[in-house]
Amino acid sequence: MDTLQYLLNGFGVALTVTNLVVAALGALIGTIVGMLPGLGPINGVAILMPIAFALKLPPETALILLAAVYMGCEFGGRISAILLNVPGDAGAIMTTLDGYPMAKAGQAGVALSISAWSSFIGGMVATTGFVLFAPLLARWALAFGPAEYFALMVFAFACITGLMGDAPMKAALAAVIGLALATVGLDSNSGVYRFTADNVHLSDGIQFIVVVIGLFSVSEILLMLEQHFQSTGMIKATGRSLFNLKELAYTWWGTVRSSVVGFVVGVLPGAGATIASAMTYTMEKNIAGASGTFGKGDIRGVAAPEAANNASAGGSFVPMLTLGVPGSGTTAVMMGALALYNITPGPALFTQNPNLVWGLIASMFIANVLLLVMN
Repeated sequence: MDTLQYLLNGFGVALTVTNLVVAALGALIGTIVGMLPGLGPINGVAILMPIAFALKLPPETALILLAAVYMGCEFGGRISAILLNVPGDAGAIMTTLDGYPMAKAGQAGVALSISAWSSFIGGMVATTGFVLFAPLLARWALAFGPAEYFALMVFAFACITGLMGDAPMKAALAAVIGLALATVGLDSNSGVYRFTADNVHLSDGIQFIVVVIGLFSVSEILLMLEQHFQSTGMIKATGRSLFNLKELAYTWWGTVRSSVVGFVVGVLPGAGATIASAMTYTMEKNIAGASGTFGKGDIRGVAAPEAANNASAGGSFVPMLTLGVPGSGTTAVMMGALALYNITPGPALFTQNPNLVWGLIASMFIANVLLLVMN
């Protein structure tokens, strides 16, 4: 009952005119930033953080703005993934596998609308889970040690290997190459520079989003040039721009499953939306079995990863607010915003500054609705 009362008070904070306008503005900016490959939520939040502080926004308003940008980026990443085969952010990588084939088949509108709906469900499930289970999940996440994280990463690699179906060795080889690229840069344990070739620009390592843009964008540009010279014409969309009830029912349980898995993965500090979307894509592909056409334009392959990466973003707020431990790179930047206001996240935050915490949670419900309408 206390939780419900706190949540109602939070809606009182979030539904003020200023906070509503800020949430809508943040959602719009986030969507635009998210659809631009290479920027992503971390950069979007980092750019707006000093602006919010310079405008002397109250801490709850500033946090609502940054959270809306974060959520908007997760929504927006799917747009370029579906239309251009170039993920706007790392969490939308799996969306390209079926979203772009759907777009090529003239079903871009269906793919965009079902992915927006799935993103909405993922965000709402995550925010509801935050309200109901935050203290319990925070204690569970804190119990995760090096051994548990190692097991999680091994499981993620196993999921990646299973994506290729009849050619698992290709996926395994790609994973090994990615692991090799990740070793470049400063070792966080020993402080030794690895494989930098005395190049200062490689001291921070090879950034993941740079690799993603190189692999997806450059290859897609070359393919588009080839199609242009061969005069294959532009991709034509069908008249239908929204999913129908049959497609909604077809993807419903997969969306719900992926939302729950994405939220749980998001609660784990450092796990992130990329792992969540890869795990759920593999899960839904295995559940579909021979009846699925994953990788060729299966609508479930669009709905599942989008639900997961948005739920993961919502889940990353749990360790940040309850433990003071960032759940993702973006929430680490948001913790910096709290530091600007001399606010320390952690268990005491719920009692010392309930308006900020519950106002943020309520605004996440509102931002999800706004993003569904915008997208």
